[in-house]
Amino acid sequence: MLLTVAKLSLISRKKTAILTFLSLTISLLVLFSVEHTRLEAKNSFNRSISGTDLIVGAPSGQLNLLLYSVFRLGSPTNNIKYSSYELLAENQLVDWAIPISLGDSHKGFRVVGTNKSYFEHFRYGSDRALTIETGEAFSGLFETVIGADVAEELGYKVDDEIVIAHGIGATSFKNHDQAPFRIAGVLKRTGTPVDKTVHVSLEAIEAIHLPVSKLLELVDDPNAVELEPATITAVLLGLNSRLATFRLQREINNYPSDRLMAVLPGVAMTELWSLVGTVENILRFIAVLVLISALFGLSTMLLASMHERRNEIAVLRILGAGPKTIVTLILLEALLLAILAIVSAIVILTGALFSLNEFLAAEYGLFLTWNIFTLELLYVSLGVITATTITAALPCYEAYKSAILQQLSNTR
Repeated sequence: MLLTVAKLSLISRKKTAILTFLSLTISLLVLFSVEHTRLEAKNSFNRSISGTDLIVGAPSGQLNLLLYSVFRLGSPTNNIKYSSYELLAENQLVDWAIPISLGDSHKGFRVVGTNKSYFEHFRYGSDRALTIETGEAFSGLFETVIGADVAEELGYKVDDEIVIAHGIGATSFKNHDQAPFRIAGVLKRTGTPVDKTVHVSLEAIEAIHLPVSKLLELVDDPNAVELEPATITAVLLGLNSRLATFRLQREINNYPSDRLMAVLPGVAMTELWSLVGTVENILRFIAVLVLISALFGLSTMLLASMHERRNEIAVLRILGAGPKTIVTLILLEALLLAILAIVSAIVILTGALFSLNEFLAAEYGLFLTWNIFTLELLYVSLGVITATTITAALPCYEAYKSAILQQLSNTR
């Protein structure tokens, strides 16, 4: 009965109620979006690399190893022996191994030396494989596969030629222009550091650092000189069983023939994310402030309507409604608006995420799921309902006081 009266009361003041409802919906949409994006961005950040059980490199700290091997940031303090990679690849606990060699660049984009196992086994996001959008994986010595950002920003396409430079700066004084590389393929956008990477073979990395005379021989005949890397930068490992992760990590860290360090990507990612936790808290704080302003708007709307509703309250009192009933009615109106706003915000956000899922993944590297129904959402919704109840306390008190005054005046 009271719920019906509350709905009819809001309908009678539909203009004010609609504006308040829209204000609450927009505020909740901001709050839910920030909370969902915060959680998914953390997961998305952790999924810049997926399915890799161990990253192996020279001892330099797990964050540094993660930054240069996955995010292409910074430089390694040292390299590891290529023979160490071969032993790791042959280890019975290892399913696959991807070698990574860094140190060169092309117009500010990092060059990664690797082999075809990179395109077969590297995963990102929710176990997504790399896809070559146009062309194919490199097969010749002086061929390259570039990321989507490299192709877009520099206007490259398949069969174009590029020159690799020594060092990682945007400007280099040592270009390997005696041996230009042909673009064999362009990768589909991933929203990860792969998009900003130029991929070549390990043999090509060795070739461009040879003396000019031998390099020119290789340009004419790729088999003229035997090429085998002496060192590489890092190795990405996928294991046959994750139960063996810690066992292999200990073996690698105590490897007698080379100074190696193995880190778990998930642990390193968590440590790295904790460094940017301040930004996360700022976003949540802003969203809460937006919600508080909307709740004050709700309280103001209810208070402003109290003067107009004196006759309505008087009629309810004549019909036998007590002060507590009047208070319950006002509270129901506030909760009704809040619940409708919560439902609307959830529907709008779900629809937007469902429509923009691929766009956000490709352009911003945010792998946001459209299913926002999580335990965190439930807690936030309960918090909003609690805050609405507290915010409605003042209008409820005014309604209670008005009802008591009318009751006293009727008894005289």
